[in-house]
Amino acid sequence: MELPPCGLYRTTASFGSIPAGRLVYFHNHGNPGPGIYLPKEWRYNHAEFQGNGQVIEDLDLVRFLEPLPPEGFYRVVEPFHCCEKQCRLFEREALLQLGYNADAEPILFTPELVDSMLAVPAQGWKTTLATTKNLRQLRVPISKRDNLPPQ
Repeated sequence: MELPPCGLYRTTASFGSIPAGRLVYFHNHGNPGPGIYLPKEWRYNHAEFQGNGQVIEDLDLVRFLEPLPPEGFYRVVEPFHCCEKQCRLFEREALLQLGYNADAEPILFTPELVDSMLAVPAQGWKTTLATTKNLRQLRVPISKRDNLPPQ
């Protein structure tokens, strides 16, 4: 059986103690076998996952993992509203950060330039997976603060 790629997923059924509708990281080549990991915390709108996961003994259960777009920075290719209430319009070519909550609900954050540095707010706008079709992922290098290039 071919396993799905490592990455973010939403559970659509229970996996032991992990209920349906949860954000998990699926690791297809773990030791002792493929498993799912729950988030332990969020840093800068990015989920950090537990070191110990739950092994998936019955590999047929991977069909209950719904793939999610990766967290990270995106640009808007088609304008859209965050939700049916149309609370927030995201304009074409806007820069957004995509993250998730523990229930695997997508959240969009709107970065802005502050004193020549990119600042990302801690609060964002809940949206639906359907809206992510309007986004294209950007490649952004990631560095730790201690490893920043000289200014």
